[in-house]
Amino acid sequence: MRYAIVIERAESNFSAYVPDLPGCVATGDTFHEVESEIRDAIAFHLDGLREDGLPIPQPSSVVEYLEVAL
Repeated sequence: MRYAIVIERAESNFSAYVPDLPGCVATGDTFHEVESEIRDAIAFHLDGLREDGLPIPQPSSVVEYLEVAL
């Protein structure tokens, strides 16, 4: 499966979340660290859903960038 993630720069670190997996979040000191951490968080989140007998949400979020004239 391929889930969309959102990575945001905070004041002194980075944070990430997965729109299709509520509660699945991660933080890191660098972009690459938070990217690695959110991968681990997704795996952990999905394992928890399986263990609890809950359905695995299908990816449904769409990510797109728009060019904007300034």
